[in-house]
Amino acid sequence: MNILTELQKALYKLQDLPYRKFTAKLIPNIEKESIIGIRTPALRAFAKEFAKSPEAEEFLHTLPHTYYEENNLHAFLIQQMKDASQALAATRDFLPYIDNWATCDGLRPKCFAKEPTILLPAIARWLKSDKPYTIRFAVNMLMVHFLGEHFDPAHMELLSTIRHDDYYVKMVIAWYFAEALAKQYDAAIVILQRNSLDPWTHNKAIQKAIESRKISDETKAYLRTLKG
Repeated sequence: MNILTELQKALYKLQDLPYRKFTAKLIPNIEKESIIGIRTPALRAFAKEFAKSPEAEEFLHTLPHTYYEENNLHAFLIQQMKDASQALAATRDFLPYIDNWATCDGLRPKCFAKEPTILLPAIARWLKSDKPYTIRFAVNMLMVHFLGEHFDPAHMELLSTIRHDDYYVKMVIAWYFAEALAKQYDAAIVILQRNSLDPWTHNKAIQKAIESRKISDETKAYLRTLKG
C-alpha cells in the first residue's frame, strides 16, 4: 500500500475533532476537509519519531500533500535537519506548496541559527516571488536571524519597498518592523519617520510595537505621533 496512505492513517489516529474546528477558524483560506485536527505538540512528537524512519525521506519528496497536517509534518521534518545546506534545499522544494500562514510560520529550521548567511541569496529571490507565503517566509527569516549581530540596514530598506496586497505579507512586514523597533531602533524609526511603508503596514507596525512589552513607554508615546 502507498506509504502516504499509511501515513494518513497514522495521522488520523491523532485526530482531535474540537481542535479541527478551532484550526479551521484560524486558517479560513484552506478547505476544512484538508484539516485532520491534530494538536501541535502531538504532531511534533510524531514528527520526531517519523524522522527516524526510512519513509520520512520518501515523504519529503512526495509533493503536494493532501492534508494541512502533512504540510506541518513536512515543516517539522525540515526543522529537525542539522545540516544547513540540506535544510535550505528542502525548504526551497517545499515553499511553493505552503498555502497558509501557520505552516509558513512553523517552518523554522534550527540549523539556520548557526549559519544564517547561507540564507541571504535565497531570501533575495524569495522576496521577489509571486507566492505570498514564500515572501512571508523570507521576511520571517530576516526577522529571526538578521535583527541581531547579522543585521544589515539594507534588509530593512528592501522590505520597505515591498508593495503587496496579501494580508499575510503585509502583516509579517509590520511584525518585522515592530520587532526591529525593539532591536534596531535607530534604523527602524527612520523608515517610519520617512513613511516608507504603505499606510496600512505603517500603522500596523506601530500598533504592534505599542502592544509590545519590548518597547518603552516613552518610545510608544512617540510612535503614536507617527500614526497616519
